[in-house]
Amino acid sequence: MTGALKPLSTSRDTLLDRLGRLVADRLQSQTSGYEPYTPSDPETLARTLRPGDILLVEGNQKVSAAIKYLTQSTWSHAALFVGDAVPLTLDQAALPATERPQLVEVNLGEGCVAVPLTKYRTYNTRICRPIGLTPEDRDTLIAFMISRLGLKYDMKNITDMLRYFLPTPPIPVRWRRRMIAFGSGDPTRAICSTLIAEAFEAIRYPILPDVTRAPGHAAATSPYSRQEILHIRHHSLYTPRDFDLSPYFEIVKPTLKYGFDYKRLEWGPDREGP
Repeated sequence: MTGALKPLSTSRDTLLDRLGRLVADRLQSQTSGYEPYTPSDPETLARTLRPGDILLVEGNQKVSAAIKYLTQSTWSHAALFVGDAVPLTLDQAALPATERPQLVEVNLGEGCVAVPLTKYRTYNTRICRPIGLTPEDRDTLIAFMISRLGLKYDMKNITDMLRYFLPTPPIPVRWRRRMIAFGSGDPTRAICSTLIAEAFEAIRYPILPDVTRAPGHAAATSPYSRQEILHIRHHSLYTPRDFDLSPYFEIVKPTLKYGFDYKRLEWGPDREGP
């Protein structure tokens, strides 16, 4: 989830490459004690997700703990659902929908890959849906992500990764977003959400833009008094939680999407207190 994405290379591994992979492996090791409250059901996700939706994930890796702290959020990872747009091998095409690669994401050490919904069977997740996308913009969004498949991390950018070994660094809140975006690569892919944010930036869809009043029309009676100007932030500054907080994305909960009726729930016997 950090480093720089670069095209595939056939050059030999250097010492920095090998050291970078070692650091990445350590950061990807899982933390103990993770237990999801409402683990995802891949079949329900497959029925609910639409191409262009973002799936947020509560990760349980060491790097996830640092991202959660720095962003003050439950969500440490983001993937874009592209449906059946990923080119499949014959073996993949024969698999059930939940096992075919339908999510495009960026992973530490791997780069940009396509993964199945079953990958997040045991994780808390959240669906964030952009509202009002035109079919053309949705196609552009998905094509952007598909075209990035295969991009790899430049494992030499070890500085980008080492900071995540300090899950609670003494960083003021106002600087934490900049710390995540910090990087030595070009372009920097500090965490998974930046590539997705870049895709939405390409179609001029807002996530958390800066908003200012239109200048020169301050009078309350002016027809321009309510006009605002949106300033798109740079994609490298976006984090997974921004899609959750954005006023331009709908939070879709599969349980409620398909006729939730609390009267039909079967309750077990009350548990005794501690």
